[in-house]
Amino acid sequence: MSVTLHTSAGNLKIEVFCESVSKTAENFLALCASGAYDGSPFHRSIPSFMIQSGSPASAGPKVSTSIWGSDFEDEIRPTLRHNARGIVSMANKGPGTNGSQFFICYAAAPHLDGKNTVFGRVIGGMDTLDVLEAKEVDKKGRPKDKMTIESVTMHANPLAV
Repeated sequence: MSVTLHTSAGNLKIEVFCESVSKTAENFLALCASGAYDGSPFHRSIPSFMIQSGSPASAGPKVSTSIWGSDFEDEIRPTLRHNARGIVSMANKGPGTNGSQFFICYAAAPHLDGKNTVFGRVIGGMDTLDVLEAKEVDKKGRPKDKMTIESVTMHANPLAV
């Protein structure tokens, strides 16, 4: 399964690892399908590390709510690693605190292996990731100009256009 995040900087197509991390995939895809991510800001961007989003547009950047209304457990898989640019992973506040927030790696981040659930990878739109990474941020990694997920398109076939 794949989705395209239509962002204010361009499109990011993400392959979702449904079979490997089924609960995380179910949560992410249901949030995508429900429009929960439409208008969601990219509220943190740290060049050479990652960009984070996933708070509902109507909420603040600290809100991260799963489809079940509460946090859910990690699905750490030794074969799914933060080993490349474009890896998509759940943002959390510690073990078992997954909600709606996620991040996309700008570079390998092996220190996150075993701590955050990897659930996808960017398969199209690396140029958009370049644009997002180049945006100016403040000392806390907050983008100076608003960057958002405008809408999401769902694809049954990860290779579909």
